[in-house]
Amino acid sequence: MSLNAKGAIFALLSFAIFATHDVFIKILGDTYSPIQIVFFSVLFSFPLAAMTLMRDSTPGHLVPIHPWWVALRTIASVITAVSAFYAFSVLPLAQTYAILFAAPLLITILAIPILGEKVRLRRWLAVIVGLSGVMVVLRPGTTDLTLGHAAALTAAVGGSVASIIVRRIGADERPIVMLLYPMVANFVIMGGALVFVYVPMPIEHLGLVALVAAFAWTAGRLIISAYQSGEAAIIAPMQYSQIIWATIYGTLFFDESIDRATLVGAGIIIASGLYIVLRESRSDGASTTPVLRTRSRHETGTYMRAGPFLRMVGLHPDSKKDTK
Repeated sequence: MSLNAKGAIFALLSFAIFATHDVFIKILGDTYSPIQIVFFSVLFSFPLAAMTLMRDSTPGHLVPIHPWWVALRTIASVITAVSAFYAFSVLPLAQTYAILFAAPLLITILAIPILGEKVRLRRWLAVIVGLSGVMVVLRPGTTDLTLGHAAALTAAVGGSVASIIVRRIGADERPIVMLLYPMVANFVIMGGALVFVYVPMPIEHLGLVALVAAFAWTAGRLIISAYQSGEAAIIAPMQYSQIIWATIYGTLFFDESIDRATLVGAGIIIASGLYIVLRESRSDGASTTPVLRTRSRHETGTYMRAGPFLRMVGLHPDSKKDTK
């Protein structure tokens, strides 16, 4: 089996686990506020984070080198966590994914002011086409837009901001800083807000939240293994397999059916995202590429992202580009 095939299998398995993780969030969202779900998922993630961070032997402190960028990324991650968890709770799974898949398009736009990226005509056309796909999914004027739709859009924007900041400061900041600050912020902010929304949780629901944390970290570790094995141009598009799982899970567990507009819109968004990712794979490897080479999930600050971990162990895909 080739390394790319191995990496693709790891990635597909990772995103299947992420999709299952989102099913649990949707189930819990019927009873509990996303604030409570985020708080306990972060709480259960701390031991897993501690074990992961024990691998970081780099000497140094936890004070950010770029405090304002870290603060902005932390805020974006906190907003994304609550927004994404709420969207999964109230919207059909396939519709939520279709909106979140707009993130690479938004990253391309954000790369202009944050990274100084020059986006050429063909990428602009891909972004415009992709965003038109979002409008097809939302169908403004023909269907009621809810708070859930707004939450999904907010999660897509917040996750894009957090991701592009990693590209901006990732070479300087320690991975432990980029992981720990959003997690602690989620814990403190959600903990403070918990007094207004808390509902007592039976042991089986606490166990389900623990599974959410375990699934996120397992899926995160698998996507890291995928990037360690294969090329980013092969791994990154595998995230779109989640729409298949969303359709299957939505039908089996929530009596959801994917309507034509969502299917068409998701197809447009995915095609545009694939075009941008594949265009990047043929770029010159500059530091201002518009889509992160370690593209995984929307940034929620509740688990380790692939990029910072690979930098921690010295295996970031950028460093492998010339050896492939």
